[in-house]
Amino acid sequence: MTILDDKSDELERYEFMMGQERGRLAVALDLLTDALILTGQHGVYCVSNRNPSAPRLDLQAVLEGIGGAKSLIQSVMASLEAERKR
Repeated sequence: MTILDDKSDELERYEFMMGQERGRLAVALDLLTDALILTGQHGVYCVSNRNPSAPRLDLQAVLEGIGGAKSLIQSVMASLEAERKR
């Protein structure tokens, strides 16, 4: 089963509201948000030995990567929206 099959209802809803490209980006953004939440929750239990108030370095890297991917998707969605409004 592919992600297109697994998330078909969400894809259909977002693609109807936003168009195919922006709809798929919106679903990808939702998936990244879910991953960010789960990783953040995991970080509560896997704290750094050096700094107990922060997650381990590997989790910090994952959180930064997911956050960066979300920012890129948001910037593409904003660009597509700006093009559409022209």
